Amino acid sequence: MTTSTRPAHPTPSRRQCPADDGLSPELVELRRTVEEFANEVVDPKTSDNYRDHVFDYDIQSQMADLGLFGLPFPEEYGGMGGDYLALGVALEELARVDQSVAITLEAGCSLGAMPIHRFGTEEQKLRYLPDLTTGRALAGFGLTEPEAGSDAGGTKTTARLTDGHWVINGSKQFITNSGTRITSLVTTTAVTGTRPDGRREISAIIVPTDTPGFTAEPAYDKVGWNCSDTHPLSYDDVRVPEDNLLGERGRGFAQFLSILAEGRIAIAALATGAAQGCVDEAVTYARQRRSFGRPIAEYQAVSFTIARMEARAWTARQAWRAAAAKMLTGADFSREASIAKMTASDAAMDNARDATQIFGGAGFMNETRVARHYRDSKILEIGEGTTEVQLMLIARSLGLPG
Repeated sequence: MTTSTRPAHPTPSRRQCPADDGLSPELVELRRTVEEFANEVVDPKTSDNYRDHVFDYDIQSQMADLGLFGLPFPEEYGGMGGDYLALGVALEELARVDQSVAITLEAGCSLGAMPIHRFGTEEQKLRYLPDLTTGRALAGFGLTEPEAGSDAGGTKTTARLTDGHWVINGSKQFITNSGTRITSLVTTTAVTGTRPDGRREISAIIVPTDTPGFTAEPAYDKVGWNCSDTHPLSYDDVRVPEDNLLGERGRGFAQFLSILAEGRIAIAALATGAAQGCVDEAVTYARQRRSFGRPIAEYQAVSFTIARMEARAWTARQAWRAAAAKMLTGADFSREASIAKMTASDAAMDNARDATQIFGGAGFMNETRVARHYRDSKILEIGEGTTEVQLMLIARSLGLPG
């Protein structure tokens, strides 16, 4: 297949970047650094990697060298001393070019390392975080099961305490970063007993991936995110020390809900990048593509469509940054996180559809970014809490039945 239909991608000077508005000089510098990395390192490899379903260890390593996996973590554990705003800025720029690369970073930080940072003992933090925050290793977030997705309280995986060890049996599904050659652990939710009211007691346990009985099953064949690592997991009498309990026994489900609330801000930033990437691609293509003797950008139907796309991306950016700002105050930010996640994922999906329509036949070719965004963006309305879950949470925050 030739690449004659593929438009030139915008360069770092493509715009007086609206994403710089309101950022500190340090965050502007971070955004521009990641933008340059996305354009010069990630983009040239994305089409081939996407076609071949390649998890690119070289790109992951270069992200580690830039310090991206340590952005929201303290320096004492190998991090960069930043926060979720810094992580979101980086995720936006990566997702504009390649959502698979962005989700590798998002899951590595929000889902892999963050549970240990938030709930681990000092010994656990010193043991595991330096490798995770520097990107030498990745970790998974073992929550979802065949009968426990949105209803994560339906966990069936069990962990029985025997002779000072947790013996874990069960399975997980759709776990990101769980089967790479540098994956070191999966934090796993499991039923560890029964509460006095008869409900399941769910705890979180750190499971190193080299533990006998732990298996990352063959990777999924997904609709999108072709370059990210996603596996089902099985646990067959997996034995880990009692000290691998993460946080308080019986608080695993609550801990993971807290982690998911934070992660929704990061996913919203990623989705914003996807939405903005579609805008940038559509603007460039509309100026270059001619129809009936004129650039299609001169047709109001096209220019108005792109204007709506830009409005969606701008709104999504305000939403995730407002949620991140509230999170930094220490106040309850769960409602804002749900609004941001829903708004941004809707924007990504709507913009991908509109950009594909503007590209016409070229937009149906996987060599174009808009085609990849069209395939990739649907999962943004599902992962880390579906749109319906976000609506439920927002309704409850208003005192309405969810």
